[in-house]
Amino acid sequence: MPIPMAIASFNKKVTNRVTGPFASHLPGFAVVTHRGRTSGRTYRTPVNVFRHDDDYIFVMTYGPDVDWVRNVEAAGSCDIETRGGVVHLVQPRRFTDPTRRAVPAPVRTVLRLIDVDEFMAMRPSGADTA
Repeated sequence: MPIPMAIASFNKKVTNRVTGPFASHLPGFAVVTHRGRTSGRTYRTPVNVFRHDDDYIFVMTYGPDVDWVRNVEAAGSCDIETRGGVVHLVQPRRFTDPTRRAVPAPVRTVLRLIDVDEFMAMRPSGADTA
């Protein structure tokens, strides 16, 4: 069960504006740059993301039906700013994992407590796609 949409709305309007400038420098966070499906506008959204093998794993804290997820899926790609660099990602793939094995152990504990087990994986555009 994702975090309630009332909290998501508050975070979109308030928290994201506060955390956005430094989220790309914190471990476990990134800023995803995506284009609106209908507006064509460019948006920047702070997200939780972790490396697992060749993939970047996004935690879908608010579930899969949020704008940034739908925008990324529609485009098939996005850019993320993380750890001071920019990475172009492709091939968004949603998955549910009740074990939460693709994220670090301390994060698994938190996600278990808030009952979040939905993720999206993407690969850097230069990674082997076979």
